[in-house]
Amino acid sequence: MTIKIVTDSACDVPPELAEKLDITIVPVYLNIGEHSYLEGIEMSREQFYGRLKTFSEYPTTAAPAVGTFTQLYEQLTVGGASQILSMHIAHDLSATYNAARVGATAAESAPVTLFDTRQITLGAGLLVLLAAEAAKAGRSLTDIMAMLNEKVSCTRVFGMIDSLEALHRSGRVSWAQFGIGSLLQIKPIMMIADGVISAAAKVRTRKRALGQMLKLVSELAPFERLAIIHVNAQAAAEELYQLSSDLFANFSDTAPMIQGITPAVGTHLGVGAVGFAAVSAQQKM
Repeated sequence: MTIKIVTDSACDVPPELAEKLDITIVPVYLNIGEHSYLEGIEMSREQFYGRLKTFSEYPTTAAPAVGTFTQLYEQLTVGGASQILSMHIAHDLSATYNAARVGATAAESAPVTLFDTRQITLGAGLLVLLAAEAAKAGRSLTDIMAMLNEKVSCTRVFGMIDSLEALHRSGRVSWAQFGIGSLLQIKPIMMIADGVISAAAKVRTRKRALGQMLKLVSELAPFERLAIIHVNAQAAAEELYQLSSDLFANFSDTAPMIQGITPAVGTHLGVGAVGFAAVSAQQKM
């Protein structure tokens, strides 16, 4: 039995781990004005963020085409896949899951199982990695699905928003939703859990916001997986690691995972956002 794992680029699975674990990543679209680019293929993240301030229109994102999924599933089946597990960011927050679902229906000969991670960025990516590792270890699809359904409730993404401008311009979150005024210099801490985005805290200074976020994350310990994420802010991410190094004590045999966030999500969070993706080792949420 050969289980193939498919995901989308918005899940932020590091390319080197995708190659190692044989994970197929389908790129999402970055829309800039009238032009669309496949993320990571027709426009790199470095190019996108480097040019972000020069775009005449604020960029948007779009799910991969249904036909892209259909073709991929059929190719994997021809290539020897006996089962395909296609895992994507939360269906409430993106059209990608639905595109994959429709694509799987059209690929009649492909044995596709869909899984909604109920997460974004590396929150979804960590679940993808757990599934791929389990598949590589020879676990059945039934076992993998049971494990994932358990781990979803243990997974959280936290992000400190450095500037509210991108969040507002993206149209994904209103000021009223966070209970804040557009003129206030607030640095909200967003939390994504079970497909829902909420404001876990609203703090006025960066230092206090980082401290509050560390407190929220530490409450999830011990961790099965823990990573730092950032929107084109490598230095800020490394600073966050220094502040939180004790949380990574159980992962001392490996380098900390510090992952840049896809433009598909970064356009909404804004450059400078930093945070954590975590899978707790205990059912405590």
